[in-house]
Amino acid sequence: MKKAIVVFTKVPKVGEVKTRLTEARGGILTPEEAYNFYESSLLDVIEACIAVEQVDVWVCYNHDGDSAVIDSLLSQVSAPQKITGVFSDRGGSFDDCMQFATDYILKHGAPERLADAVLIVGGDIPTLQPAILEAALNKLENLHQSEAGQKVATKQIKHGDSYIGAALVEGACQEGGFSIVGLTCTTPFDFHKVFYNQDGYTALDMLVDKVKAEKIPFATLEMVPDVDIPVDLASLIPMLRALQASAASDPALLIPKRTLGWLEETGIQSMTLPPERESV
Repeated sequence: MKKAIVVFTKVPKVGEVKTRLTEARGGILTPEEAYNFYESSLLDVIEACIAVEQVDVWVCYNHDGDSAVIDSLLSQVSAPQKITGVFSDRGGSFDDCMQFATDYILKHGAPERLADAVLIVGGDIPTLQPAILEAALNKLENLHQSEAGQKVATKQIKHGDSYIGAALVEGACQEGGFSIVGLTCTTPFDFHKVFYNQDGYTALDMLVDKVKAEKIPFATLEMVPDVDIPVDLASLIPMLRALQASAASDPALLIPKRTLGWLEETGIQSMTLPPERESV
């Protein structure tokens, strides 16, 4: 199958990205620091994506974002020529934007589709590793060939000696969300009410319910945390330090150098209160 990865992002702009990390929203960062964090994280995520072989990498940005800014930003990655293309969404809810990004690539299996399967990742998951993306693509490849995948496919699209079957994979993040999702062009799935529903379900619960209802072959991936609120950032910092230390023994790891550089520049540390001493 022809495969693609879409990095789904806002164009970084001071005061408009990672606002829940800022002091004005009860966080610890200035708007400039939040902007610099997100820009660093986004670039590290893109580096992880372009490190994957035999896959097209696309960037989808918010419809009111500045295309010149995103173009300038993407020129800073190590191999900008590996980015296949850039496109903007059409606005609406988060569900709408995710669906648009999916349809832009898969086109419901139409002959003019840009890929047979797509992974969508967020720009705020700087610990993302190429190996996780490769595992996701391999699972999609295996699942779509299964009997169940062939059975529930929305249409018959020839692939070698067989057809492209249905399959879906996800990588969870905190609080019942997911930071990676992937599916084939014949998978009977849409993002309607996944992120915005009136029943109080988490996004991951809604995704799983849709998968079960349609009997879609499904696989989970290694958890990749995103960063939305201060506690997420506090959890991320020791993970970044652990990645940095483990790279000395594992050359396959991709170190999020820009996010680590931002961390060193700001001097922010993750701390925990010591346990209270028990009275004798």
